[in-house]
This record gives sequence, structure tokens and C-alpha cells, in this order.
Amino acid sequence: MGSSKVLIPPKVISVLSLFMVLSIIGAAEARPPPVTEATLHQIAASLQMYVDELPQIPKLLGYTPSYGAPKPGKLTIGMYKTSWKFHRDFPPTTVFAYGTSAATATVPGPQIEAIQGVPTYVTWLNYLPDHHILPWDPTIATAIPKNGGVPTVVHLHGGIHPPQSDGNALAWFTANFRENGPKWTQSTYMYPNVQHAGNLWYHDHALGLTRVNLLAGLIAPFVIKDPALEAKLNLPSGPEFDRHLMIFDRSFYMDGSLYMNYTGDNPTIHPQWQPEYFGDAMIVNGKAWPCLKVQPRKYRFRIINASNARYLSLSLTNGLAFIIVGSDTSYLPSPVTSSNILIAPAEIFDVVVDFSLAKASEIMLTNDAPYPYPNGTSPDQLTSKVMKFIIKPEAPAPYDKSSVPQGLKTYATSSITEATTKRYIVMYEYQSSTGNPTHLLINGKRLVDPATETPKSGSTEVWEVINLTGDNHPLHLHLAEFQAIKVQQLVDLAGFTTCMKVKNDAIACNVTSHATGSLLDIPAYEKTWKNVVKIEPGYQTTVVVKFNLVENDTPYPFDATVEPNYLYHCHILDHEDNEMIRPLKLVK
Repeated sequence: MGSSKVLIPPKVISVLSLFMVLSIIGAAEARPPPVTEATLHQIAASLQMYVDELPQIPKLLGYTPSYGAPKPGKLTIGMYKTSWKFHRDFPPTTVFAYGTSAATATVPGPQIEAIQGVPTYVTWLNYLPDHHILPWDPTIATAIPKNGGVPTVVHLHGGIHPPQSDGNALAWFTANFRENGPKWTQSTYMYPNVQHAGNLWYHDHALGLTRVNLLAGLIAPFVIKDPALEAKLNLPSGPEFDRHLMIFDRSFYMDGSLYMNYTGDNPTIHPQWQPEYFGDAMIVNGKAWPCLKVQPRKYRFRIINASNARYLSLSLTNGLAFIIVGSDTSYLPSPVTSSNILIAPAEIFDVVVDFSLAKASEIMLTNDAPYPYPNGTSPDQLTSKVMKFIIKPEAPAPYDKSSVPQGLKTYATSSITEATTKRYIVMYEYQSSTGNPTHLLINGKRLVDPATETPKSGSTEVWEVINLTGDNHPLHLHLAEFQAIKVQQLVDLAGFTTCMKVKNDAIACNVTSHATGSLLDIPAYEKTWKNVVKIEPGYQTTVVVKFNLVENDTPYPFDATVEPNYLYHCHILDHEDNEMIRPLKLVK
């Protein structure tokens, strides 16, 4: 985690209180024996790489096919405790998983395929047990049911939908709706799919438990398709040539169970919480270091970084490059060819890889992003490798009819002049006197503090996002789409930070005199409408935010101003769970 910025006095927990807290943490079924980092690394290293085939993520149709136009779809998806094989030579792992039944639940869960403009209705059901399979920390703001059970709530990340269907962190519920959070309203969510075609994913969003519920397996892709646009673009298509790569890192005990720390970095304050989770094994579509046999032709890969905290800097060996056609839920105006892509947690990139250009029969997908990013440790021989592609030409080789057009899609512009409001969003890291992180805040406020970001529905705003920590933070806004247009270094960072400790007001601290340093280039593959933007440490990132449908610059076709409103937060899950999350309340 980043360097110390704000000190707070450590909170003293009595021996009795600490015992009670540890008892709750220990309720994560049976607490396994202590394990060292060296042992975790050894367990991961014992798994032979590239022996499991890359799984095809199962698909559910979020619409009803018909002879005319497709009709709205209705799905029922549950959350189950089940087992999953992350490697052929490893014991089954107990996980939480999405599925239409316990027998069909998978990690990742099923891809929901929707059609633009055709609503999808999903009834979300919780079949999880009374106790969690992983440790959790009740000393951070957390959903703690009075009657037991694992709280869950589903958020469609990147979705544009009414507040009641957003999966607010306070809208959690336990098994059989035995207990509900204060903002829970309904079990069936309506996703209107009115936004432009693109890539999304869904995951758990329960208050204070997001990091453990996703670590347990509650992640899955969601795609909105525009059939006419797909036909026009003629990108690689079909289940064989259009694949998801959902990448995340995990560590395991020898018995195959998931590892998550039981001891926090500040155990007298937070007995379990630590600032970031980093695993020793790289998982793609639920398998550790898988392989995929490909033909010498073009493939489309929808890459989702579903890690809790790990950034991915991906490259292909033997001279192959990514042809990037989209980022998050948007296409790029035109394709961008790059030998490397930096992907923050929760970020998505849509790429084409042409294996006919390969100079070898085996291509490795590698990662060289430090952790924490950007100033942490370099990946080792395990986490620097992701998966392998094995080129197996068929005889005769099938004709590749797909293409990558020079023009993809354009949306509404991101002019700063149309903005009606400018806001300053400042990210802080708080540490104890021992120098260990305790929590993170945005503008010095917690989730439960009254909303201060109250944009008008249909408006455009500029957010000046200031990062006073040592970490890069993936900023995620629910509902809105946004993009960075300027990244400028803060000069006299220490002086500005000292002022902020006292005044907690960027304008009062004269931020305009500090945001005068060098500019960073924004990668061409990020210049489109996004739902995750990387916020560089020590910089002010200027972000244009649109609270409308950017495809045609039109208002939302639903009331976005009602309860339970929306959220914005850092998508490093350990940060989000420990107060780096704020309400986003739209007004008329």
C-alpha cells in the first residue's frame, strides 16, 4: 500500500472485545492452521502450468428469441456453496458460485448475453450457508445479520439501470430473504440494456464483504450485443473464436481450500483486514495457468481483470500484439495496436489477436505489473505467467472471414466546456502511528456520511480526482460513463497534503497552484467512455462524467433520482470495503 498521508490514533480493543471479534472471524467454518507466504508460494508452484484447457464460460440468454424481434428475458440465478476444481491435480475447492442450480454453478458464473434495447429480468436468490467460508472483519463497516447467514447483493458493473436494480451495498440479503439490509427493496432486478453494446460483468457488492465474496467466487461476465453492429464490424465471432478471459489471482492451502489472511496489518485495530489481497496462482476462467488450442487465424478475447487488487500488464510472446477494439462497455473510435495493455482491477478490454502472424507454435500471455501498482514488487515466476496459446493448424486451414475495420464506433464527445459543475475528489490513506494502513477515505468522508456528489440527471460534470496515496486507484462510478482527459502531476505534494489534513478542502488549499507539474499521456486504448479510470498517485486526473446515455446524448429512460441511489468507489476491493466508497445521489 502507499506511503503514510494521514495519521490517526490507534483504536484500543480490549482483550475480551478482541476475543469476540476473533470468534466472529473464526466463524468462517473451520479456521485452518497458520500458513507462511513461503508455503503458499510452494503450494502454487506445485501445480503444473498449462495442463488444463481454458474453460468455456457457460452462457445464459438474457432475452427470449422469437421469429420477430427478441423479447425480454427472465432468469433466476442463485448463489450457492459448492466445490470447484481450479487444477486437475488439486483437490476440489469449496467456493461460492453463481448458477441456475447448485449442480450447474461455476467459477466464474454464467455469462448473461443480452440484446441492446431488450430488457433482462433477473431474480437473484441467496442459498449460501450460515457461515462464510473465508475470514472477514467486523471492525470495518460490514453487513452483519442478526440471525446469521452470508449477506450478498448483485451489482451489474457498467450497467445503466434504475437505482433499485443497482445492487447497492446496503441492499444486501441473506438466504431465503431471512434478513435484508436497510436499502433492500426487491429480489428481481430489471436491466433495460438501453446503453450501447459492450462488455460488463456482475459480482457481489455486500457492505464490507465485497472482497471476501468475490474471492470466494461470486463473479461472472455480462455482454450486451447489437446484432446489426456486430454484423457490420465483422469481428471474430462464434463460441470458438469469441472468448472471455476472466483473470484473477488466488492462493490455496494444501487441501485445496482458498487462502485469505486471518490476521490484519493493524490487528489491534482491524484483526483481519489487510490493504490488498495478492494470490500466488494466476487463474483464467476458473483454471490455474490454462492453455487454449487455437488455429492460425484471428480470435476475439474479452479480457476482464477480476482480481481483488492486482493490476495486470499483459503482453504476448513471440512478437504478437493486441489489436484493441474496445474498453469497458465501449468500442474505440478505431482499433489500437499495442504490445502491452495495463488493466486495473474491474477494467475490461476487448481485443483481437491474429495467430496467423505468430512466429512460433506456442504463445504465452504474460504479466509484469508490480504489486501493489505502480511501486510494489515485480511479479515472480508464477504471477508473471498467465496462460498459453498452442497454435494447431488444421488441414486444410479454414478460411478466416473476420476482419478488424479501421472505423469502429463513435459516441457523444467529451468536451469539458459542456460541464455544468466541477467537483474535487480527493483520495486519502490513513495510517496508525506504527505506519500501517487503517482505512481510506474520499474527501475525508465515509459511506454513511451524507452524499456530497449530487449531479443533475442528464448533466455533464468535470471531476478533478486527486490521489494523495502511493497507490494507483481504479475509480468506478455506478451508472455514469466517464473518461480521463488530462493527468497532471501535483507539485509540492507534501505541502498540499499537510494543508488537506487541516482544511480537507482542495480549493481552500489552492489546488490550482499545485496541479502544475508534468502531464502524463493517456493511452490511446483508453480514449473512450469508461466505467473504470486509473487514478495515478501524486497526480490530479481530470475526468469528464456524463449522467446520460452517451451513444445519442439522451436522458436515461428511467428515474435515476430515487432511492437507494448509486455509489462510486475505488475498485481495489480491500480499499472499497474499508471506507473508500461514497454515495452518488442524482437529482432532478
